[in-house]
Amino acid sequence: MFRTLPFPFDGHRFPDALGAVVQRTVLDGTEPAREVVHFSDGSWAIGDGVSDPNLPGAAVATHIWHAIAQNSSIAGLAQMPPGSLARRPGPGEPWQVTALAEDDD
Repeated sequence: MFRTLPFPFDGHRFPDALGAVVQRTVLDGTEPAREVVHFSDGSWAIGDGVSDPNLPGAAVATHIWHAIAQNSSIAGLAQMPPGSLARRPGPGEPWQVTALAEDDD
C-alpha cells in the first residue's frame, strides 16, 4: 500500500496499491462516504462528513479500494486534482468538487 502514487492515474482509475485514510464508519457501512479529499501532497482521505475523523480509532489507513467497495461512486473521483475536496449530501447525490481551503490542507 502506498500513501501517494504518481498522478494523474492511468486509465482514470485509482491504482489498486493506493492507500487512503478512511473513517471506520465508511469502511463498515455504518455511514456513507460524504467527503473525499485529495491533499496537495498526493494523499487521500475519505470521511462520512458527520462524525469527527480525528477521534482515536475513528479512521484507519487502508487501500482505497476498500472504501470504493462500500461506496462505488468514489471511483468516479479518481481524476480529482490534488488540493481538492469532494462533498455530497448522501448516497445517490452528485459529488461537488471544490478547491481545499488553505486551512483544510
